[in-house]
Amino acid sequence: SALHAYFRISHIHSARAVVSSISARVAVKCTSIPFPAPNEHLPVSATENPNAVRLWLALIAAMVALTAIVGAATRLTGSGLSITEWAPIMGVIPPLGVTDWQQAFTKYQAIPQYAQLNKGMSLDSFRTIFWWEWAHRILARSIGVLVLVPALIFFARGMIPKGLGWKLVGLFVLGGLQGTAGWYMVSSGLVDRVDVSQYRLALHLGLAVAILGFTLWLFFGLDPDRERRHFATINRRQYWTSTALLALVYLQTLLGALVAGLKAGRTYNSWPLMDGALVPQGIAQMSPGWRNLFENAATVQFNHRLLAYGLVALAIAHAVSINRTADDERVRTSAVTLAVLMLAQAALGVWTLLAWVPVGLGVAHQAGAMLVFAVAIWHLYAVRRADQA
Repeated sequence: SALHAYFRISHIHSARAVVSSISARVAVKCTSIPFPAPNEHLPVSATENPNAVRLWLALIAAMVALTAIVGAATRLTGSGLSITEWAPIMGVIPPLGVTDWQQAFTKYQAIPQYAQLNKGMSLDSFRTIFWWEWAHRILARSIGVLVLVPALIFFARGMIPKGLGWKLVGLFVLGGLQGTAGWYMVSSGLVDRVDVSQYRLALHLGLAVAILGFTLWLFFGLDPDRERRHFATINRRQYWTSTALLALVYLQTLLGALVAGLKAGRTYNSWPLMDGALVPQGIAQMSPGWRNLFENAATVQFNHRLLAYGLVALAIAHAVSINRTADDERVRTSAVTLAVLMLAQAALGVWTLLAWVPVGLGVAHQAGAMLVFAVAIWHLYAVRRADQA
């Protein structure tokens, strides 16, 4: 009996040891199993997977750029004053019959542009310029819908990353201001002028570019690989140069708006000289002197040329500097891309000038400006996400 008891106790200890061993192994296995979080069955938020919101922001940016490009075509074809009323809602519906078209044409015939530039225009010719302006306005209003409707859906589904909500509200407000600025611009050419004010044109285009930049910055901010890089190869000079390049590209765009508003691109159509001189006569003939910067066609074109030269030189020097020191591939790639695009944009500007600004080249030059600005935003973001030495 004693021997029987001994074997019984041994079996019990062995069984306990086996159970303990199995429990330990199960515990180790369980700790390695990625159990779902309490709410993992819900849709993944944009904070964790921002692809949907990023795609939406990219589409908004593309629409803003497209609207600006169509705006350039509208301006170059002389179509911007063909619709003499704002009508934000009812203006979406174009004329549907002969009577409607005649009413729209009659309103256009009442403004100075028709009387002084287009007197005798046929109804068919009017339809052509009308459709350009109508398309421009429809694109602009479509952006408002594109911002508002998906934003409400994303908010309702909890897909807006933390900190982005108020920025989207700001984006929508900027769009509203842009629409108001557009009508403010058009209204300047309905009473005492045959074209729009160059000041208001610069305001309108400047807001469009600002909206494009703001949207792209939000887009880049949702980059899944947006963590700061620890290369410590971007120095302060390079950092501030990338910032200056973006600011100067924006300023150059505003100068381009002044050139367009004054039709300065159809004067002094030679290069590299202007009227046979590096510095043309008459660039300081207006009084007070500040008016020359905004109202003198020679001065405005000269400043646009001069800044283009400076931008190309600065962008090339910056790209060389970045490629000597930076380890981040995005920083190097964006710097070189920006320099190449600036050089191409300057060459396109010269070609456009020498050809007396045909519609196709003028539109291409405006599209190039949008592209250069977008790449300048990309480069600055890439620089800011890299540590500085």
